[in-house]
Amino acid sequence: MGKSESSNQEEEVRTAKDYPGLLEQVKEEYDQAWKHQQPKKKQWEVRLKLYNNQKRDTKAVGDVTLFTTMQTVFASLYDDRLMVAAGGREEGDDQQTENIDAMAEFDYEEMQKDQIDYDWDFDAAFFGRGILSMEEFIRNPDELQFYPLPEIIDPFIFLRDPDAKSINGRKDSKKGAARFMGYPIKVTRMDLKKNPHIFDSVKKGEGTALNYGTPTFSLLQDAIDARNEAQNRGGTRQFDNENKLGANSQHEALIWYTFYQPLGEDGKPTDEDPIRLKCWTANERNELIGVQELKEDYWKLVDRPLYPTAHDWDGVSIPDLVEDKQRARAVVLNLVLQAMKSDVYPMYIYDTNKVTNKKDLKIGFNKFISADGKNEPIGNAIQPLIKARPNMPLIDFVYTTLDISAQKATATPDIQQGIQSEKNRPLGETNILKSGVDTRYSLAAKVFGWSEKVFWQFWYKGYYDYFSDDIDEKVLRLKGAFGAKWRKLDKKDFITHISPDFQIESRAVNRAKELEERQSLTGYFTLVLADPTANRRYAMRKLGKFYGMKKDELDRLLPPTIDERVAEEENDKLNEDEFVGVLREDDHNIHLEVHSTAKDTPSAKAHIETHKKALMIKKTNPEFFPQDQGATDFQDGKPTPTPTPGSNQPINRPITPSMTSGM
Repeated sequence: MGKSESSNQEEEVRTAKDYPGLLEQVKEEYDQAWKHQQPKKKQWEVRLKLYNNQKRDTKAVGDVTLFTTMQTVFASLYDDRLMVAAGGREEGDDQQTENIDAMAEFDYEEMQKDQIDYDWDFDAAFFGRGILSMEEFIRNPDELQFYPLPEIIDPFIFLRDPDAKSINGRKDSKKGAARFMGYPIKVTRMDLKKNPHIFDSVKKGEGTALNYGTPTFSLLQDAIDARNEAQNRGGTRQFDNENKLGANSQHEALIWYTFYQPLGEDGKPTDEDPIRLKCWTANERNELIGVQELKEDYWKLVDRPLYPTAHDWDGVSIPDLVEDKQRARAVVLNLVLQAMKSDVYPMYIYDTNKVTNKKDLKIGFNKFISADGKNEPIGNAIQPLIKARPNMPLIDFVYTTLDISAQKATATPDIQQGIQSEKNRPLGETNILKSGVDTRYSLAAKVFGWSEKVFWQFWYKGYYDYFSDDIDEKVLRLKGAFGAKWRKLDKKDFITHISPDFQIESRAVNRAKELEERQSLTGYFTLVLADPTANRRYAMRKLGKFYGMKKDELDRLLPPTIDERVAEEENDKLNEDEFVGVLREDDHNIHLEVHSTAKDTPSAKAHIETHKKALMIKKTNPEFFPQDQGATDFQDGKPTPTPTPGSNQPINRPITPSMTSGM
């Protein structure tokens, strides 16, 4: 694996003395966040047991409403992969944005984005909001490895500003952004030495020694214990401070993001602007061990909500909607089971005057019991004890109502869960039901698109910061229709003057749009192609894209004409503002179409205007231009016939200013 680099480098060696008052500020912010979010975290621990409780009573039956609902919503959103496409902000960015799209597709596998999305989506569904860090970048020139390294942050251990509405708030105003946040981690001595932002004194072991093991009060260990208990595993809590595991011994540290106001020698705030920084503390936040001053005006963390509530961080999670239904359904289910058991093993009342030996009441096959029946019939010796009978219709109503309530809240009807509905529904009603579910899920996919867009913006920023000009080279392995292809890119091939605009779209929505456009335009193109003046090649390539054909497939099916190839080569010169002449034998309409993608340089403008004037001259003075057969021969790669003396066929030559004068 290549070297992992953080998004900012430390300019000079610093110590804790360079940040007076910072440690006390971190302690105060941590306590404020912990008191605010601790009740929520305790609630999550209980819900984790409901989701997969391996330690439940073996005599009871658990309900799986939470798991079923989670998996149904989660599977739909995860399967509907969000598609990313880069759009240029300036003319001439088309080639770079095409390369960016290819890089994004390639890095999707390099970053293991499919696994990242699973954890990210799960956190958003279960906790209401998932947190992802985009601070690291893999840079390994020797093996041509360059890509960001995203990391999911566990919501169980994440603490944040109680007043925050999101990580970075509004894009421009930053309203609602977190002032401070952080989470605990476990690190070894080697981890500290590799971190360029840890103070040298800490790496050398100077000053206060760092404690090993787990502190008495540990948010990180609480999360570990909650998951161990839910999975019925043994605990790993250690309260000792001894180094028992050698190089594998761990310290618990805290990563904290905050703003720091520099202080003067008198201990009072200076006139300097607050510094956005990331710091590390140890020994239960009593020791400042590292600081990284951040250069960006935003946190390089991305938060993903599922059902956001306006003006609120937590929003609504799936357990919020389903937990109480699962508890109630489990109670009803176990009561019904107990009622069934009581019917199989009922209680009896017996006459002690007739049955004198209590052991005779035990069940036995072909068994005879002695009874005194002198005065009364023996049949009255034992009678079933009369008890209340459960109201089964009412139980069934409550159980079904709870199920329907959970389905309505999360748009997970039986058909969406892959279960045949108990009620036979006509096809039209089923389609309407499916359409409503898709609408609800498309809303969640659009909300996911907010965070997905920020993710790819940070991805692009990583290349902007770390990919070196004329040194690094990105090699892409592209899966084409005719086998793997390799493409080498320099920084200038994908970094634009203005950062591109990333468009995020649901794959399911994109497919629906393509199908709708295909159906509507197929009939229209049929009419257009009947017109002899129509651009048939454009229509055929457009239809090919609607039917899912790749560019290399279309190039094989409809090879670019000579005019298209020549115009693309001319674009390279026009982008550099070089003069390019216009030939009379050019197919000017095709050239105009290809040149529309060139940069808006003076040479490009003049060249395009010349093609337009040529079309006007061709209409008024057709004798200046080759006949159609000659043009056809040229397009087919055949040499244009040399005109015979005395013929009316003109000799091909560049269009001169005298031809366009007076137009």
